[in-house]
Amino acid sequence: MTDLLDPEALLATAEAATGLSDWGEPGFRERFAVSMAAIRDAGMDADGQRTAVENTHWLLTDRLCFFNDHKTYDLDAEIIDRPLFVTGEPRSGTTLLHALLSVDPDARALRFWEVMHPSPPPGLAGEGDARRAQADEEWQEINARLPKWLHCHPYNDMLGNGLPEDERTWAFDFRVMTPTAWWRVPMGMVVASLPPDAPAQYRIHKMMLQAIQHGRPQRYWVLKGFHASRFPALFDCYPDARVLYIHRDPVQSIASRIQMAGDLTEGLTGAVDMAEQARIHTELGRAGFHAVLDNPMIDDPRVHHVHYPDFMADQIEVIRGFYAFAGRELSVDAAAAMQHYLAHNRGDRHGKFVYSTQLIDGNLEDLHAEFAPYRERFGLDIERR
Repeated sequence: MTDLLDPEALLATAEAATGLSDWGEPGFRERFAVSMAAIRDAGMDADGQRTAVENTHWLLTDRLCFFNDHKTYDLDAEIIDRPLFVTGEPRSGTTLLHALLSVDPDARALRFWEVMHPSPPPGLAGEGDARRAQADEEWQEINARLPKWLHCHPYNDMLGNGLPEDERTWAFDFRVMTPTAWWRVPMGMVVASLPPDAPAQYRIHKMMLQAIQHGRPQRYWVLKGFHASRFPALFDCYPDARVLYIHRDPVQSIASRIQMAGDLTEGLTGAVDMAEQARIHTELGRAGFHAVLDNPMIDDPRVHHVHYPDFMADQIEVIRGFYAFAGRELSVDAAAAMQHYLAHNRGDRHGKFVYSTQLIDGNLEDLHAEFAPYRERFGLDIERR
């Protein structure tokens, strides 16, 4: 019986389709084999596997073209100057914060249409680039497949012009299997098993910024991702970066994360075991918050800390403080654009996202006690909703 997910066959097919063979790093073939094993373990039927093959071919051919572009257009010469990063644990307000930063007319943010189809460099293709419409159609498909995602992540209505997390730049590196790269494939989210390599991941990330910046007016980058565990590699890659870290009561963050994961899993696979999602994401959440306390770089002078309640009370002033920290000034035009965004993009515009702390796996009061050192360290109260 033919193995549809044979990694060497898939690599050979992509090479034949593009006429290219530079995968960017010597270890890629081995890592790709690990990702194919993860897909195989999902237990999909033949139709599901064929869809996975089509999806994989898209990512592989994009990768080959992307690395070829970097040599063809000398993209390494692009300077990424003093980028701003937003980070924090999931469901802590980072997406809204990033969305507000992105409307500053002096800023540049990643866009889904660019990272989903990054070759050739978007700045060389002009305003009529067909990839914009292609990504819009793909996002309409994603939203139809995962309608509940709009409840907790209304920004997905921006379609191809939406704002990806930095992790999305690692999709064709097969470091992540995010729903925005694998929505057509009937499998749950892969949250482990793919081997990390933070320096290599930031190399790809920087290459993506260089490709998207190429041929365009100079602006400063505003970015968002879950970077705390990779601070050494982030700052090695971007030594002049400044990071805004937003902190929220861990119990609320974990509960919201469980509901979001359940909604996505149900859309991807057609069914969801909420008890299993609670177990997985309570444990991941606990590990994430403890890792913050143990992170030797959490007090790095390039990191600016803010509280979720303060941000929700006055978004513009929190951003103004971050700009001052980063040596930038919040212009009148930028502040006005942010206020306009807030006035015209209500968080419940696609329906209210509802979650409960009762979803958490374990005793709630025990978890409050467990996170008391985190709340004390960062000056947080227990958030009651």
